[in-house]
Amino acid sequence: MSQITTHILDTTKGKPAANVSIALMQQVGDSWQEIARGKTNADGRIPDLLPKEKQVELGVYKMKFYTQEYFAQDGTANFYPFVEIVFNVAENAHYHVPLLLNPFGYSTYRGS
Repeated sequence: MSQITTHILDTTKGKPAANVSIALMQQVGDSWQEIARGKTNADGRIPDLLPKEKQVELGVYKMKFYTQEYFAQDGTANFYPFVEIVFNVAENAHYHVPLLLNPFGYSTYRGS
Protein backbone atom coordinates (compact mmCIF):
# COMPACT_ATOMS: atom_id res chain seq x y z
CA MET A 1 0.00 0.00 0.00
CA SER A 2 1.10 3.55 -0.71
CA GLN A 3 2.43 5.67 2.18
CA ILE A 4 -0.23 8.28 1.32
CA THR A 5 -3.74 7.05 0.57
CA THR A 6 -7.18 8.54 0.16
CA HIS A 7 -10.82 7.52 0.07
CA ILE A 8 -13.66 9.66 -1.25
CA LEU A 9 -17.24 9.15 -0.12
CA ASP A 10 -19.98 10.98 -2.00
CA THR A 11 -22.23 11.75 0.97
CA THR A 12 -25.17 12.72 -1.27
CA LYS A 13 -25.26 9.26 -2.81
CA GLY A 14 -23.95 7.44 0.25
CA LYS A 15 -21.44 5.69 -2.03
CA PRO A 16 -17.74 5.84 -2.87
CA ALA A 17 -16.80 8.42 -5.50
CA ALA A 18 -15.29 6.48 -8.40
CA ASN A 19 -13.22 7.89 -11.25
CA VAL A 20 -12.07 11.08 -9.47
CA SER A 21 -8.71 12.43 -10.64
CA ILE A 22 -6.31 13.31 -7.84
CA ALA A 23 -2.88 14.94 -7.91
CA LEU A 24 -0.43 14.64 -5.00
CA MET A 25 1.95 17.59 -4.69
CA GLN A 26 4.91 18.45 -2.48
CA GLN A 27 5.66 22.00 -1.39
CA VAL A 28 9.08 23.10 -2.64
CA GLY A 29 9.88 26.62 -1.45
CA ASP A 30 6.93 28.79 -2.46
CA SER A 31 5.68 26.46 -5.18
CA TRP A 32 4.17 22.99 -5.59
CA GLN A 33 5.68 20.03 -7.44
CA GLU A 34 3.40 17.22 -8.58
CA ILE A 35 4.78 13.85 -7.49
CA ALA A 36 1.88 11.51 -8.29
CA ARG A 37 -1.47 11.38 -10.05
CA GLY A 38 -4.25 8.82 -10.19
CA LYS A 39 -7.99 8.12 -10.32
CA THR A 40 -10.15 6.56 -7.66
CA ASN A 41 -11.34 3.03 -8.24
CA ALA A 42 -14.90 1.71 -7.81
CA ASP A 43 -14.38 1.78 -4.02
CA GLY A 44 -13.36 5.49 -4.13
CA ARG A 45 -9.71 4.66 -3.32
CA ILE A 46 -6.28 4.90 -4.91
CA PRO A 47 -4.27 2.19 -3.15
CA ASP A 48 -1.18 2.67 -5.31
CA LEU A 49 -0.86 6.46 -5.59
CA LEU A 50 2.82 6.06 -4.68
CA PRO A 51 4.86 2.87 -5.09
CA LYS A 52 4.64 0.90 -1.82
CA GLU A 53 8.40 1.11 -1.26
CA LYS A 54 8.52 4.93 -1.74
CA GLN A 55 8.82 7.03 1.42
CA VAL A 56 8.16 10.73 0.98
CA GLU A 57 10.35 13.37 2.57
CA LEU A 58 9.09 15.16 5.66
CA GLY A 59 7.31 18.35 4.68
CA VAL A 60 4.09 19.87 3.42
CA TYR A 61 1.95 18.12 0.81
CA LYS A 62 -1.43 18.61 -0.78
CA MET A 63 -3.92 16.46 -2.55
CA LYS A 64 -5.90 18.15 -5.29
CA PHE A 65 -9.23 16.46 -6.01
CA TYR A 66 -10.76 17.35 -9.40
CA THR A 67 -14.36 17.37 -8.20
CA GLN A 68 -15.98 19.25 -11.09
CA GLU A 69 -14.97 16.48 -13.50
CA TYR A 70 -16.51 13.92 -11.12
CA PHE A 71 -19.85 15.71 -10.78
CA ALA A 72 -19.99 16.45 -14.53
CA GLN A 73 -20.05 12.68 -15.20
CA ASP A 74 -23.73 12.56 -14.26
CA GLY A 75 -24.62 16.22 -14.87
CA THR A 76 -24.67 17.26 -11.21
CA ALA A 77 -24.18 20.98 -10.57
CA ASN A 78 -21.48 21.68 -8.00
CA PHE A 79 -19.90 24.65 -6.25
CA TYR A 80 -16.23 23.64 -5.87
CA PRO A 81 -14.39 22.88 -9.15
CA PHE A 82 -11.65 21.24 -7.11
CA VAL A 83 -10.74 20.61 -3.47
CA GLU A 84 -7.21 21.00 -2.14
CA ILE A 85 -6.25 19.43 1.16
CA VAL A 86 -2.89 20.59 2.53
CA PHE A 87 -1.26 18.44 5.21
CA ASN A 88 2.04 18.02 7.02
CA VAL A 89 4.09 14.81 6.84
CA ALA A 90 5.91 15.00 10.17
CA GLU A 91 7.09 11.41 10.53
CA ASN A 92 7.72 8.31 8.47
CA ALA A 93 4.22 6.86 8.84
CA HIS A 94 1.13 6.05 6.80
CA TYR A 95 -1.05 9.07 5.98
CA HIS A 96 -4.68 8.50 5.00
CA VAL A 97 -6.46 11.64 3.74
CA PRO A 98 -10.18 10.91 3.28
CA LEU A 99 -12.64 13.28 1.63
CA LEU A 100 -16.35 13.39 2.42
CA LEU A 101 -17.86 15.12 -0.59
CA ASN A 102 -21.15 16.50 -1.82
CA PRO A 103 -21.90 19.02 -4.58
CA PHE A 104 -21.90 22.01 -2.21
CA GLY A 105 -19.56 21.05 0.61
CA TYR A 106 -16.82 18.76 1.85
CA SER A 107 -14.94 17.74 4.97
CA THR A 108 -11.79 15.81 5.72
CA TYR A 109 -9.78 14.39 8.61
CA ARG A 110 -6.65 12.33 9.16
CA GLY A 111 -7.71 8.76 8.77
CA SER A 112 -5.97 5.54 9.68
